[in-house]
Amino acid sequence: MDNIYLLMIAALVILAITDLIVGVSNDAVNFLNSAIGSKAVSFKTIMIVASLGVAVGAIFSSGMMEVARKGIFNPGEFYFNEIMIIFMAVMITDILLLDFFNTLGLPTSTTVSIVFELLGAAVAMALIKIYSQDGHGIAEVLHYINTEKALEIILGILLSVVFAFSIGGLVQWFSRLLLSYDFEKKAIWVGALFGGLALTAITYFIFMKGLKGTSYANKSFEILGGGTMKNFLETQVLRIVIVSSIFWSLLSYALISFAKTNIYKLIILVGTFALALAFSGNDLVNFIGVPMAAYNAYSAFVESGQLATEFSMEMLAGDKVPTNNWLLFGAGMIMVLTLWFSSKAKGVVKTSLDLSSQGETKERFQPNFLSREFVRIAMGLSQASAFLLPTAWQAKIDKQFQRPTVVMSKEKVHELPAFDLVRAAVNLMVAAVLISIATSWQLPLSTTYVTFMVAMGTSLADRAWGAESAVYRVAGVLNVIGGWFFTAFCAFSAAGLVAYLLNLNLKLMFPLLLVLAFGLILRSYLKHKSKSKQVKAEDQLSLAESTSIQGVIEESADNIASVIKRGNKIYGNAVKGLGKQDLNLLKKCKKNIEKLSDEVDELRDNIFYFIKNLDDSSVNASSFYINILSYLQDITQSLEFIVRATNKHVNNNHKGLKTSQLKELVQVEQALDTYFSQIQAAFDSRSFEQIGEILNDQTVFDMLSEKIQKQVERTRTEESSPKNTTLYFGLLLETKDLLTASMSLLNEYYAANQSSSEVLE
Repeated sequence: MDNIYLLMIAALVILAITDLIVGVSNDAVNFLNSAIGSKAVSFKTIMIVASLGVAVGAIFSSGMMEVARKGIFNPGEFYFNEIMIIFMAVMITDILLLDFFNTLGLPTSTTVSIVFELLGAAVAMALIKIYSQDGHGIAEVLHYINTEKALEIILGILLSVVFAFSIGGLVQWFSRLLLSYDFEKKAIWVGALFGGLALTAITYFIFMKGLKGTSYANKSFEILGGGTMKNFLETQVLRIVIVSSIFWSLLSYALISFAKTNIYKLIILVGTFALALAFSGNDLVNFIGVPMAAYNAYSAFVESGQLATEFSMEMLAGDKVPTNNWLLFGAGMIMVLTLWFSSKAKGVVKTSLDLSSQGETKERFQPNFLSREFVRIAMGLSQASAFLLPTAWQAKIDKQFQRPTVVMSKEKVHELPAFDLVRAAVNLMVAAVLISIATSWQLPLSTTYVTFMVAMGTSLADRAWGAESAVYRVAGVLNVIGGWFFTAFCAFSAAGLVAYLLNLNLKLMFPLLLVLAFGLILRSYLKHKSKSKQVKAEDQLSLAESTSIQGVIEESADNIASVIKRGNKIYGNAVKGLGKQDLNLLKKCKKNIEKLSDEVDELRDNIFYFIKNLDDSSVNASSFYINILSYLQDITQSLEFIVRATNKHVNNNHKGLKTSQLKELVQVEQALDTYFSQIQAAFDSRSFEQIGEILNDQTVFDMLSEKIQKQVERTRTEESSPKNTTLYFGLLLETKDLLTASMSLLNEYYAANQSSSEVLE
């Protein structure tokens, strides 16, 4: 039986490596968000600075995660076999939970996940022990759990959300009020003062959060009067802040004046390094702390010679156990490599940037009741403040928040930064200050929660959430916060369940759950990789870039060919799915038409940018483009009705269509397939002369009229199901509308092409 614990240690090492990868993929947003969003420097430079921060933080890490050893539960209350089950349950749950959030592209907290997993697994084992003993009630579970520490951690996490958002918003509002968007034109002393304050906050953060917990912090230094760095940082806060502010302000002034340095870019680079260092130095233990605690427990167990069921884990409550530096270095390198190559990390960063972006982005989240009410309240408060403030004051404030106008095509909007250097600097400065204060007060704030909520608070204060985007952005923030509560609940419940299953039969459940976990991770990886390769699909619709009508005609041909090709396939599968009562095929059709409809809607959303970029001599192209999009939308709407109707019919288990009806519907589908194939070929080959020939072919239209009339007669003379009749009439009529929209599109295109050709001649 003892051999299984050695295997569990080996498994925990592998799980730790996996946890490092999925954990960094999620937490990278903490230190990459501001630098990438502001585009202060090149992406390569940002990654190099962040990598250095991660590597240095790993080397100087405090090493052992005290929470894993004695923070959440009382290890002395458990035996070795029980503690190993707790640690294994925690690690299996952690990699699955973090990977789930990575796949969704949502930032969550590795600290919260590990804390609630430890809590859930420990509570589960405690309850098992309690119920196995006679005469003990459920209240006994409090003896096993460090309730005071657990409540402190939970309270700190919740407070971080409120304070980070509020303070971030307040500091950004005053910063923008003082600096405006023309901050680079301000007097040198203004930039120097801002740089001094920001760099003071960030460097103090490096020492407080990054280096305070290291072994070097407890060593005596003569320069500090024989005292330790830790004691100096804790007792001389005011003196450190004053001296640092003066030093950095003078240095900033010198750099701006003589070296022509952009102090805001320097702040962002130093801040990125600081947060990366702090993340690695402190959050590293979230990933390797549990396996290291398990290894320490195993070593003590082997030396004791006792049975696993009798060896108490009181030793885990002892003093901090240092971790091998080479192990920390290796963990740091895994984190650095993940940072460079993880596509899921980029997805999490993108979510944060989209929600804080100053410009327009494709909104991922749909408005809900809470987001709408929040926006209404915020607008009401804004109107009230405008009413109370003198008009002159309000005008001056609005002037400071007035952004420079930059007109670009929508597909080139991504080249603009999500926000400017001032907001990026404020994000880093406020996050550094809050986390430093929390560290000095020994409050385990979540770095993820703080950095994310600071970014959201500065976005609100900076008026990034305008009337057209506010409900979507607020809905996104609420979704992310909801995901955090979901993290805590799932971490607690899942870890408890896994611990229970392992306790039932360790020899069976241990390999089974391990294989299941890695199987799910592999499946997620392969699915994400496949999805990433299809980001720019062959048939995906493209936005118009041309500034002339002839160019728009050429570009629109590809979109029309794509819609016709995909629409033809969707229609054919809908008929096939209806005939075979294949619900899975119909669900696939529904997914495909929703995707196609979304792409057409995106083209319509681009109309503003399209019209803005047209040449003065080609304004008529706008009318053509709008009409084309209208017909494409009519086509997708008809297909949506057809797919929805067939899906509903089969999903409700109604009787299938009669053989005669199916036969006729297949004939229509085949004729339509031929018709659409001709249209697709004409647009693919740019043989626009064929359009006239296609328009003259009324075969499908006549066939539809014939089938409708035949069904009318059939309904009057034969017994038929009302549901079937309604469905069949609906399909035929909507197919007729689909054909009409297609013909209208061809007419519009044919006329525009003829007109354009005459002009060129």
